[in-house]
Amino acid sequence: MHSPRVAIQTQDFNVADEIAALRQAHRQVGAVCSFIGTVRDRNEGSDVRTMELEHYPGMTEKSIEAMIDEAFGRFDIFGARVIHRVGLLLPLDQIVLVAVTSAHRGESFQACEFLMDYLKTQAPFWKKEDTPEGARWVDARVSDDAALARWGITAHNG
Repeated sequence: MHSPRVAIQTQDFNVADEIAALRQAHRQVGAVCSFIGTVRDRNEGSDVRTMELEHYPGMTEKSIEAMIDEAFGRFDIFGARVIHRVGLLLPLDQIVLVAVTSAHRGESFQACEFLMDYLKTQAPFWKKEDTPEGARWVDARVSDDAALARWGITAHNG
């Protein structure tokens, strides 16, 4: 694959460009599945003015690379790309892109969902929301842990 599989960045990303690059890497691609996560303007009953994301450089990329390797072992896929933004974001800003290619849709859907379930609970990111009531850190939800558990992975959220 020509482009890196993982990017952690402050700048926004162009979904069409990223998917085009992923598709070009393998002529056998018959399916592309992607997920784009955005900043919501409301969470846990409060307005969200901004979200700030922090990460542990080096560790974050290594952790996501390991999960992409796991996805390749579990699913018949050709390529995967994960872009996750850090820094200060506003409602509607793109946060994350997970894109997966395969010969058939089922493998792409499953691998994309698998990678997103992992990112929500296990990737070393810290999210802080600014609300009218003040700043607060965002924890993984029980439902996110349950989503990961269906893949046979136990969440380690402290």
